[in-house]
Amino acid sequence: MTNLKPLNFILVGVGGQGILLSSDILCLVGLAQGYDVKKTDVHGMAQRGGSVISHVRMAAEVFSPVVPNGAADFLLAFEKLEAVRWAHYLHKDGVAVVNQQAIPTLALAATPTPYPNDDQVTALLNARAGQVSMISSGEMAAKLGNPRVANVILLGALSRYMEIPAQIWRDAIAERVPPKVRELNLRAYEVGREAVVGKS
Repeated sequence: MTNLKPLNFILVGVGGQGILLSSDILCLVGLAQGYDVKKTDVHGMAQRGGSVISHVRMAAEVFSPVVPNGAADFLLAFEKLEAVRWAHYLHKDGVAVVNQQAIPTLALAATPTPYPNDDQVTALLNARAGQVSMISSGEMAAKLGNPRVANVILLGALSRYMEIPAQIWRDAIAERVPPKVRELNLRAYEVGREAVVGKS
């Protein structure tokens, strides 16, 4: 396929939120759609409550896995302050899909800097992104009985903004998660899709 629109993604959050699994699923989605896909992760402090960022790029041919500043089409943020921290990667028409959960990193906890409130976070993101979708994925995951599927709920929300068939997403999730939690994760994906209002 030569008419594939290039897509750049930044996935950010705090260690332990399933960001690397999510980027793996996103890569499988891109490959199934016919894209060349490359990704790179930075997670040196991930196991200590540190910041995690994953770059994913899709195109007919990708030469570098690193998304340049101001070139991301999508910011998928698993923690809302991390969304603000990395929003400079978005271009002006980019989409930010953000978990409303607050999980201050250890670096922030060690400073007197106050955590911004929801209005401040939303205002900062709206100043940068073309569209902002705030999702209570942590609460939704808890209602499903497992907080660990919050990441797949966010992927479901993200999928609403992309012209890739839902079945490709379902197949990628089913391939990547363990069989014992496959049905739960597929339900989480559907919950995420349903959370985005006004998208077909």
